[in-house]
Amino acid sequence: MNHFLLLGMSMLATTIGLYLTPFCKTATLLIAMMSVFGVSFGALDTGANVLILTLWGDKGAPHMQALHFSFALGAFLAPLLAKLAWGTAPAQNHTESDLDTVMLNRSSNGASDSVFAVPDDMNLLWTYASIGTYVLVVSVFLFGLFCKKHSRQKKSAASAEGARRAKYHRALLCLLFLFFFFYVGAEITYGSYIFSFATTHVGMEESEAAGLNSVFWGTFAACRGLAIFFATLLQPGTMIVLSNIGSLVSCFFLVLFDKSPLCLWIATSVYGASMATTFPSGVSWIEQYTTLTGKSTAFFVIGGTVGEMAFPTVIGILQEHYPDLPVVLYTCLGSAIFTAVLFPVMYKLATLHL
Repeated sequence: MNHFLLLGMSMLATTIGLYLTPFCKTATLLIAMMSVFGVSFGALDTGANVLILTLWGDKGAPHMQALHFSFALGAFLAPLLAKLAWGTAPAQNHTESDLDTVMLNRSSNGASDSVFAVPDDMNLLWTYASIGTYVLVVSVFLFGLFCKKHSRQKKSAASAEGARRAKYHRALLCLLFLFFFFYVGAEITYGSYIFSFATTHVGMEESEAAGLNSVFWGTFAACRGLAIFFATLLQPGTMIVLSNIGSLVSCFFLVLFDKSPLCLWIATSVYGASMATTFPSGVSWIEQYTTLTGKSTAFFVIGGTVGEMAFPTVIGILQEHYPDLPVVLYTCLGSAIFTAVLFPVMYKLATLHL
């Protein structure tokens, strides 16, 4: 399928979902909208990587870093912008009987309302609508690129002529699947649980823990931005090795000094910076040895998304059973060791035919 058409349709589906989400009045309908987001985001994540590889091939490392920098920048800025747009509701004191009355009124209203209705908080509506409009504009540009069929066909033909296949192509893809499974799983787990870990295990105040979370994603986004320039000087394999070393060292100190707030601040910033460039560098690295198609790219991207689903769920269960242990830190250290060992194996397989 044409890349621009697929991405344009995915963005259009995202736009519709964003416009309709504030009007959802039932959990079932909201779940359906979240499913639309999941499908469209999955297509965008895979399709955007394939598009970069199609246009620039193994010379596209800076462009790949720029693409993933935009992901990180959006993830860092969107909650801040949403908070500014929504504002904060004033704190109100209610007695238990007052709360019971409010909940009963909401329940009766919810039972009589239709599945679609205008939300009570109009700030919520305008926030979703503004983001949806932004996404709609991007989809229009993608559909415009789709109309340029002749230039697209020439580029596709040129990339097809330079196609190559590694001797152990399928084995490399399977190892990359595992590599991204552990890498993305650890990244999402740490970003999701660091707030809870800092408040319950280290004893930080909630404001400090929130700042720690911002430090992790802030250094993550900043280093992805810097990686655009580093990718013009360093090979993708070198960047992966440096990232693995940084992840190993920071996780080791996190486990060793798990009760130290100072160590948590420093190691979290180093860990966020180290995790930043691994995924885009991994995609650029494999493209040097074997040409990636839509199917092969989707395969190892699925590995990352499975890790994104599985790791937080399993860690949540384990942390509940072993509340005194820093399960999150042990998981991140184990993932860092696994990826550090796995990459040399992948490099050996990729270079056997050279």
